[in-house]
Amino acid sequence: MSANTPLSEQVVLITGASAGIGAALAQVLAKKFPGIRLVLAARNRAKLDTTATYCSKAGAEVLVVPTDMSSIEQVDALARAAILRFGRVDALVNNAGYGQMGPLELIPSASARRQFEVNLLGPLALSRALIPGMRDRGGGRIINISSLGGRLAFPFGGIYSSSKFALEGLSDALRMELEPFNIKVSVIEPGPVTTDFFDVVAQGVEETVPDPEQTPYRAAFKKLEGLQEQTSSRAWTSERVAEVIVRSLTDPRPRPRYIAATGGEFLLFIMTKVLPTWAVDRFWQRFYGIDLVAREWQEQMKNKN
Repeated sequence: MSANTPLSEQVVLITGASAGIGAALAQVLAKKFPGIRLVLAARNRAKLDTTATYCSKAGAEVLVVPTDMSSIEQVDALARAAILRFGRVDALVNNAGYGQMGPLELIPSASARRQFEVNLLGPLALSRALIPGMRDRGGGRIINISSLGGRLAFPFGGIYSSSKFALEGLSDALRMELEPFNIKVSVIEPGPVTTDFFDVVAQGVEETVPDPEQTPYRAAFKKLEGLQEQTSSRAWTSERVAEVIVRSLTDPRPRPRYIAATGGEFLLFIMTKVLPTWAVDRFWQRFYGIDLVAREWQEQMKNKN
């Protein structure tokens, strides 16, 4: 791919394109770059078709490929379908992902495994399948959607953050390895976003911890229920995050990381460069209700003695 090839002439593959950031990105690209070819992947065929219809009416040529990113076989089939239809993929946006929340000791191994399959191994497999073609054509772009949680770990988010930390490490290595072939790799780090992320979180908690009230973490589980309301004032729309991704696709010299969060750079600076670790720990413990867990546990121990 020539460095001067306009985005309207490129083939862009977006995973997790049925809703949220992925759907918003597809729609923004279709509106801004008529003629663009989009490969849209997600598990929900009906929602994918809705996104595809919008994009087609806006002037994009669209291929829909229902895909479960936890299945390497389906991921490989997605890459083959894209190349069969369009002959190439110029840009890959690894957007599919979700957050498995809960205390680490209570998350079943199967749930932890799926978190890494969707958030890390799927994007790795898809990148691996498309890199040779990008190299042969003289370049390409890989955009991995991470999170501020890929730079900062917090209580109840250990599995999610671990998967995003890993995705960021993978992205850094790929960026250095692929530079000789003009394949640019960038990471997008959103903060709170007005998507169905928290609905998925709630469903995941319900499936993995059926009765939170019977655990030592019940106070924190209760506080988790109000987390969306706590962060709503700072949440970005999916469309606003999509605009940042478009910038990463069009910048002549894309940055390694793009922060898509109000005050995100300041937060990272304070949390990683200024405050001591104990102070950061206390902040997140209060934010996620671990201080309430401590108080309740101490009271139980006092009554027991």
